[in-house]
Amino acid sequence: MKVTLKDVATQAGVGTATVERVLNGRGGVRPETVEKVFLAARRLEYRQSLPVAHRGVIRIEVILVRPETSFYSRLNRAFERIAASLDDSIVVHRTFVREDEPAQFAHYIANPTARRSALIVVAPDHADVVTSVREAAGLGIPVVQIMTRPAPELPYVGIDNYAAGRTAAHYMSGMLAQRPGSFVALCHSGAYENHKERIRGFSAYLSDHRSNEHRFIEVMFDLDDEHNAIELLQAALRREPGIIGVYSAGGDNKGVARVLEANKAGRSFWVGHELTGETQDYLRRGIMSIVLDQAPEVQARRSIDLALNRLGLIEVEVSAEPVRFLTITPENL
Repeated sequence: MKVTLKDVATQAGVGTATVERVLNGRGGVRPETVEKVFLAARRLEYRQSLPVAHRGVIRIEVILVRPETSFYSRLNRAFERIAASLDDSIVVHRTFVREDEPAQFAHYIANPTARRSALIVVAPDHADVVTSVREAAGLGIPVVQIMTRPAPELPYVGIDNYAAGRTAAHYMSGMLAQRPGSFVALCHSGAYENHKERIRGFSAYLSDHRSNEHRFIEVMFDLDDEHNAIELLQAALRREPGIIGVYSAGGDNKGVARVLEANKAGRSFWVGHELTGETQDYLRRGIMSIVLDQAPEVQARRSIDLALNRLGLIEVEVSAEPVRFLTITPENL
């Protein structure tokens, strides 16, 4: 049966005249109403193309942090490539917000600079930020948490961080089974649920597989800062010369690499996150032992697909399973 303007109007909850104005580009219609009409037309497969004046009517906002880091730069590029593949009616707007100013972060989520149809966000685990994320979802727009999940009831796209921490401990304790000593871990802080989950998983595995040969003695918060990582790890090695295992659960690897390369006499088994040009080099040179990569390109694609699905623009079901992380060694670079 042929879809009519009246069908679109009923679906959108507006009058037929409004639909006619939108689809014929006559203007004088509020952006949020244009969006309702467009979504209704797409859901009903009404084939008339959208006027040029209304291109980009669907605005998916992606809020990221730390553009200077390799991981978020890689994630940003993935969103950029996906945006270029979408039709003209959909815009993916990427915004970087300072993670160390949670009040401003929360304010931005609650007060966007432009109307958004859906939100994809890397959200620090701060009460104000989490409240603003929940309030955004309460407005009825699709909200997708990516990378980390401080609001567990809302959709999440990312790896199983608890499993990643257990995997790091599994390899470390297994490879060092015949070598007694201590393990330490570094991560950003308590600001991100994903980092906390990794540390919980790492600690839980070692507790479940208790060994008289190995002790997990310390977690250090380096704020993903190279100089902090250097100072903290050097101090730990001075206090405890028997450290044989290092797990960097956060994003800084440069500082850890510098310390471990200088400490060749006490070679440590090092597990870290994210495959970059730097970590590939560390693996080849034998400084790093294993990299757990969380496939940001897959996360970007799945989060966009989930937003489009929730908006009713695609019918393909999007997997709710965690994104599979990759285990990289010097042998499978």
